[in-house]
Amino acid sequence: MIMKRMKLFIGWARVSSREQEQEGFSLDVQIDAFHEWAKREGGVMAKIFRVSETATKAEARREFKAMIKYAKKNAAKYAGILFYKIDRATRNLRDFVDLEELESKYNLPFISITQPVQNTPTGRMVRRTLATIAAFTTEQQALDVLDGISRRVAEGWFPSRPPFGYRTRRIEKRSIVETHPQNSAKVRRIADLRVNHGLTVTEIMNQMFDEGLFYSDSKPKFSESKINYILHDRSYLGFIWFRGAWHPGRHEVLLDQVTWDKIRVSFNEQNYRSHDLVYASRLIRCGHCGHVVTGEEKFKQTKAGMKSYVYYRCSKYGSAGHPRIRMTEAELDQQIVEALKPLEQVCSGTREVIEALSRSFLNVTLNEGDLQISESRRLLSLLDSQRAKLLKKNLADAIPDELYDRQMTEFADQESKLRKSLVRYEKTQAMIDTLVEQSSDVLSMISTDWLQMERRARQLALSSLFGGFRLEGRTLIPENGARLELFRAS
Repeated sequence: MIMKRMKLFIGWARVSSREQEQEGFSLDVQIDAFHEWAKREGGVMAKIFRVSETATKAEARREFKAMIKYAKKNAAKYAGILFYKIDRATRNLRDFVDLEELESKYNLPFISITQPVQNTPTGRMVRRTLATIAAFTTEQQALDVLDGISRRVAEGWFPSRPPFGYRTRRIEKRSIVETHPQNSAKVRRIADLRVNHGLTVTEIMNQMFDEGLFYSDSKPKFSESKINYILHDRSYLGFIWFRGAWHPGRHEVLLDQVTWDKIRVSFNEQNYRSHDLVYASRLIRCGHCGHVVTGEEKFKQTKAGMKSYVYYRCSKYGSAGHPRIRMTEAELDQQIVEALKPLEQVCSGTREVIEALSRSFLNVTLNEGDLQISESRRLLSLLDSQRAKLLKKNLADAIPDELYDRQMTEFADQESKLRKSLVRYEKTQAMIDTLVEQSSDVLSMISTDWLQMERRARQLALSSLFGGFRLEGRTLIPENGARLELFRAS
């Protein structure tokens, strides 16, 4: 008696969304249907490929390619490849062509168990029509989803999961973004360690762990890549990245612009505007809390083109209970011009007196410059010592080569910034010496052409003539009133 050979089938089960699973197209439903159909046809399911609703597009693609490769290699053993419905077979027409090739070239029939069609010209036309409708539906759904995401970004919300430091909360069927009570503090601490303590990324990673500020319960230690990402993510300034551009967001800002600029300087990515472009920055102290008042230059697109706006505020402007005072540069200029009026009388005196006064006024600045140069050289010397210690540890196999290379790179970056600072301080000192020699002309220019002077020149003039200012409300008060009295006495 000849035994009839049992038919073998391949199955392809796919669910692309939770809604489809709830509608009765779950993987279990499809697989059970495969087994029942194969049994009625006198066969068995020998191989089943699955794609769940949680699979990423890349994962689904890999599984489809694996199924096609397996089917081509083993086509002779199988009586067909099963699909629950035609729209469960593929998500695009390109993949549908691969499935038709299995049928025409490898003699492996395409079998839709709930939408059966014959392998005839008419049957194939019906099948292709249904596949086209399925592909259209998929593409349209993708456009609808993208449109919904675009609207969400336009409303000021992240298009997907928010970055570390924030969390999503569901309110009345809407997802809003709020600061995470613990993780937001960790973001600010990372920025603080970089800006105010000068730690490297590796040192920040270790310091956070030592302070018990963990990334998560399952992964306590921050990775270097995560810290790097946090220190470069403009989301913390209140922006959202979408379609290759930054958009304004509605989420709470975790880092202010001053801190962000200082972080950029620490990575040698930009020159801090408050030093070079905003002339009175770091020359003013807040009368409320004593912290430095910093300047910022903002740009806005207007009908006349890009326009620059400069304003000043305390670095602790965002602290609880702090006065919310911001001064425009125009307000500052008006008060400076009033303070400079005594110069008009001084400039009518003799050149020798003016030069003597200038040398007296510049003494503080000269001393400060000497200290800055001395400090830069001390830090460079300390850096050389740290390099030597690191090399010694590496030679003794106390630290791995990878850590050694990273740390040496950090040291090289620090050295580059220190040497640039040293050159800048030395140039400033040379400028001050020249200023003393030309003080008569300079003082005359300051008193008459203040608003037309370059910002760096104004910064030097303010530092030399007044030492600094204290901001009481919206009023500037010179720290060194004796200098003004000396002008009047002259």
